[in-house]
Amino acid sequence: MTNETTIQPAATTEENGNGFFRRIIEAIGVDNLTLIFAIAALLFLIMVVSGWFGYSGGDKFLSWQNLMNSLATAIVIVGLLAIGETVVIIAGALDISVGSIASIGSVMAASFLVGAGTIGMLTFLPTGNVFFAVLMGILAGVLCGVVNGFIVTVLKVNPIIATLGTLAAFGGIAFLIAPEGKPVGVMTQPQFTYLAQGRFMTDLPIPPLGNTAWPGVPVLTVILLVVVVIAHFLMTYTDFGRAIYAIGGNDVAARLAGINLSRVRMLMYMFCGAVAGLAGVLLTARTTSGNPINGVGLELQAITAVFLGGAATTGGKGTVVGTFLAVILVGILNNGMNLLGFNTFVQRVALGMLLIAAVAVSQWRQARAERARTSIAAQG
Repeated sequence: MTNETTIQPAATTEENGNGFFRRIIEAIGVDNLTLIFAIAALLFLIMVVSGWFGYSGGDKFLSWQNLMNSLATAIVIVGLLAIGETVVIIAGALDISVGSIASIGSVMAASFLVGAGTIGMLTFLPTGNVFFAVLMGILAGVLCGVVNGFIVTVLKVNPIIATLGTLAAFGGIAFLIAPEGKPVGVMTQPQFTYLAQGRFMTDLPIPPLGNTAWPGVPVLTVILLVVVVIAHFLMTYTDFGRAIYAIGGNDVAARLAGINLSRVRMLMYMFCGAVAGLAGVLLTARTTSGNPINGVGLELQAITAVFLGGAATTGGKGTVVGTFLAVILVGILNNGMNLLGFNTFVQRVALGMLLIAAVAVSQWRQARAERARTSIAAQG
């Protein structure tokens, strides 16, 4: 009897290449490719097209001074707020109070660090410790999240109305904590300000870029990346993340499936508050001041990044990776406009238009998906 051996053809180089790119696209997410193309187009506008219209400064974008000392640190605070906001929006809710929570975290950290204001009057508290100051800033954010969660889950107030109210209330509390409503300086605390001024990997043999030397990776940026990884893991690989998507997709079906809606919503607001509190702590380290207005207006940028990152206005859709890419896009937009000399008023107009465009695209995607589902149902 003759043994026949079947020889499988070896995979061609082209097939291997296609498989490699397919795996990259799957890791990034097909929906996020649009953001990558948008980032590339925006970079082209800043560095090339702006020069055609007589604007100078775009050529300074590609320098270590700008990329690591300006852009990489500028996106951190908004990035943290947006990551926390992503979890809430995917669940079909909203937290407008994250900017005020960051203000409370900022003032709390500074007050515990130097023993000032309302905190300083409580002599039994262990003030003056950097770790404790950071921890209390984060815990203040968690407590704010508990308040938001209680109002939404127990009092059954609409999340937009609830957090609109706490936006004002938390902002007032930040002023009450500060001494006479004034900023609390922390410039004399080098261990604390290292969080914003410190650098990793400064000794790497990386050549200069844009006539500026390699400054190292900011500690701020590393903290943001760690939070992004943690949030991505929670939303992708845990029951908590799956419950968030389920609630955002259909909260009635999620409840019938055995998900405790109140508990999950409370946890998501606590997570969002904790990240906002951390953002406030880092704001204090960056500005060397615990200011009650440190977080004012940042909620708009954070919400813009979440919707721009592909989150649906009705919930159930969105990714941490998409939000992170959108934060980079918003950061590049602001940074580029600064380099080109646009004033802050023009930047606010651009940010507002970007939010409208992001929501419009989100609505269009939802309508297209609904049409596709209706078509499939009709064919069935």
